[in-house]
Amino acid sequence: MSQVLDAPPAPHRPAAAAPDPAELAALHGLTVSGARPTLPGYVRQLWQRRHFITAFATAKLTAQYSQAKLGQVWQVMTPLLNAAVYYFIFGLLMNTRHDVPDYVPFLVTGVFIFTFTQSSVMAGTRAIAGNLGLVRALHFPRAALPISFSLQQLQQLLFSMGALVVILLCFGVPPTLSWFLVVPVLVLQFMFNTGLALVMARLGSKTPDIAQLMPFVLRTWMYVSGVMWSIDAVLKDQHLPHVLQVLLECNPAAIYIDLMRFALIDSFHWDQLPHLAWAWAIGWALLAGVGGFIYFWKAEETYGRG
Repeated sequence: MSQVLDAPPAPHRPAAAAPDPAELAALHGLTVSGARPTLPGYVRQLWQRRHFITAFATAKLTAQYSQAKLGQVWQVMTPLLNAAVYYFIFGLLMNTRHDVPDYVPFLVTGVFIFTFTQSSVMAGTRAIAGNLGLVRALHFPRAALPISFSLQQLQQLLFSMGALVVILLCFGVPPTLSWFLVVPVLVLQFMFNTGLALVMARLGSKTPDIAQLMPFVLRTWMYVSGVMWSIDAVLKDQHLPHVLQVLLECNPAAIYIDLMRFALIDSFHWDQLPHLAWAWAIGWALLAGVGGFIYFWKAEETYGRG
């Protein structure tokens, strides 16, 4: 039997180091899909898609009542019916109309303006969670969705404002130069509502149950915002703790409602407004608008994942 000689062992060669994925991506000009852009870049992307935002808002508004026989009439009828219910319960049964001049215009204005905020918050809560198919299929700045939903609610409010003008005239409220104040009030409230919608969109994208909780929160907010009663009259007639007085006067919903009443109703005077009402309105708009936008942008990479 022939002897087999063992071959000498092959020299050890170190394995080639695996290339770094980040270096390869940079070498070939690749970027992370869905990566969060810088804040100025994010703003530019939104501006480039402004036509999509407005078209999407208009389409959602048109489709909202497409199955109803009265169609877009419900855009005005819904808040009017809510105002009628509140007038019966609060104005007649609870007599909150006592010592409130022009109570019907007072009430309808409060209902319309608070509904604008309420609807924007609820729409923002479902902006991401309710449009996951769109979020996962297309690449676009996700803030476009809550912003478009807030714009949709603004468009709906403008329909309601036409009905409000008719109500004001029917109840003998004359048009005055103060009606031009409606524009800055709506601009500030839209900024505030959009900021809230952005915050709720981020929270709702991770916790869908928030959409079930928010109606109770918003209903409580409505009852303390002077929609059906006069905050000024309560503060004068009742000796409330100082903390409650401050909370009632600084309530952003109440501030925008009272500013709108001051603009439209001649019997609602300057001294009935909260102290520094315009400063509070601007401050709340900037805090919610800018803060809500940054808060939403920081989680841009997470929307639609998991």
